[in-house]
Amino acid sequence: MSAWPEQQQPPVGSGRTDPLPLTLPLPVGAERPHTEQVTQEGASWLASAAARPRSALSLWNGRPGLPGVLPCGSVFDVVNLPTVFGRRVLDRLWSEGPGSGPVAAHRGRVLLFAAPGTAQRLPALIGWEEWGGTDRTGGVPPLLCHGVGDAVTVPPLTPGPAAGPRWVVAPDTRGPWLPGAEVLLWACVGAARALPRTGEERTVLAAPRRPASSPSFIDFSSRRSGC
Repeated sequence: MSAWPEQQQPPVGSGRTDPLPLTLPLPVGAERPHTEQVTQEGASWLASAAARPRSALSLWNGRPGLPGVLPCGSVFDVVNLPTVFGRRVLDRLWSEGPGSGPVAAHRGRVLLFAAPGTAQRLPALIGWEEWGGTDRTGGVPPLLCHGVGDAVTVPPLTPGPAAGPRWVVAPDTRGPWLPGAEVLLWACVGAARALPRTGEERTVLAAPRRPASSPSFIDFSSRRSGC
C-alpha cells in the first residue's frame, strides 16, 4: 500500500491541515504532539464514553491521578500493539501519514485510539488474502482490537507513576480525529515491511488481566477486556 485512502484523510483542524501525498513525509517532529497530560476538553471527550459522562468526569476530576476504565465501541475503539511494532506504526503515521489520535502505553503495549468500528474491520482487512501472506506484509504481528463489548484501562488525567499507564499523545479536544481501519491497515502493513520482525513481534502477546477488585482504578464500565 503506497497511500492511505482519501476518504480517511483527517478534517481540517485535526492536526494535519494539508492533504500532502504520503510520498512527501513531514519534517522530523513536525506537528507531532508529545503531551502527556489531558486537557479539560480531552477529559470531557474521554468521559463521554461512560454511561453517565457528567458523573464520570466529576469523579475523575476529583481523583485525576488515577487511571480509569472506559467502554469501547461508541466513542472510540482501541488497537493494542506490541511495543516495538506499535512505535513503528506510530512513527509511520506521523512521518508519512495523517498523524494519530490519542495514544497510550500500558503494560508493554501501545494503545492506539481509533474510530468506532475499527476493532471489527481491521483484523478482517489484515487477514484479507491480498495482505494476509507474510511475503506481502512482512508479517504483521497479532493485534488485540477492543470494540463493542470491551473496556480498556486509560491513563490518568495527570501523569501518574512511571510504572502505570501513561499518555504518549493525550486527548486535548472534545472531538479528536481518530484513524479508521484503512489508515491503520496502511500503517501496519508499511511498518511490517520496513524492518525484519523481532522476537517480540513473533510472539502472540496477550494483555494481562486486571484484578476485578483493584482499588487503584476508577471503573466507569462494567465491561472489561483485560487491557
